[in-house]
Amino acid sequence: MNLRDEGLIFSTASLTWMEVASNKEPAVSDSLHLVCPHCNAVNRARAQRLQESPNCGKCHEPLFSAHPVALTGASFATHIERNDIPVLVDFWAPWCGPCKMMAPQFVQAAAMLEPRARLAKVDTEAEPALGARYGIRSIPTLALFKEGREIARQAGAMSAQDIVRWAESRL
Repeated sequence: MNLRDEGLIFSTASLTWMEVASNKEPAVSDSLHLVCPHCNAVNRARAQRLQESPNCGKCHEPLFSAHPVALTGASFATHIERNDIPVLVDFWAPWCGPCKMMAPQFVQAAAMLEPRARLAKVDTEAEPALGARYGIRSIPTLALFKEGREIARQAGAMSAQDIVRWAESRL
């Protein structure tokens, strides 16, 4: 069962039994907006239930997959501006040796940081406008976004533990 409100998809999987039975929506302060990594739909989920692996109300896929989501020019703004959790973006290119070395480390970091943060990747070869918009001068570059704004940046390849430490120190 899905409840639609202001273009948002609200999955009953994130509701308590009492909220479903009473047909009552939870208080807004109890919920977070989360962008689905599969269909880019904006979902509302209870903050206290993020560890329970909520699913998207539109496509029914998990909202957290322990893998970075590939962002395009079309999906970037939605993920950065509509997610209520921080988004850590890896700006990379397929020809970049350090980027290739860091890719599996970034996947491991996603497994460690979700659901506290969403990890995403932007291929600067396929999306040069995004690289230019954010002034990416070297790759790989990590940029941490919160509430639609960049709050931290780090250039250079890092291990999974270093990525997690760096991100957590800025959250």
